[in-house]
Amino acid sequence: MFNDNKAITCYNCNKELSLTTGQKILRSEECPHCYASVHCCKMCNFYDPSAYNECRESSADRIVDKEKANFCDYFILKGTGNSGSDSDDIMAQANALFKD
Repeated sequence: MFNDNKAITCYNCNKELSLTTGQKILRSEECPHCYASVHCCKMCNFYDPSAYNECRESSADRIVDKEKANFCDYFILKGTGNSGSDSDDIMAQANALFKD
């Protein structure tokens, strides 16, 4: 499901974090470089700016501030390396085409 060779980089400062894709993250986890929240929408596998509420998980509660730490039970840390499109990215793009 996850590609473990993707580097995890902070959404805010783009510096690499010593975390692994899919790793359990505490709500209080912060980037050691810029102190941005790690358990936030912008670091989640389900985050998609083109999706409804900017989230591909339809059961998730709406989070207004995508950069703030939250209590979302669906949070899955994503890798941000550019190793090409994986099946999740392709499926999200296809779903975005056929939304009402």
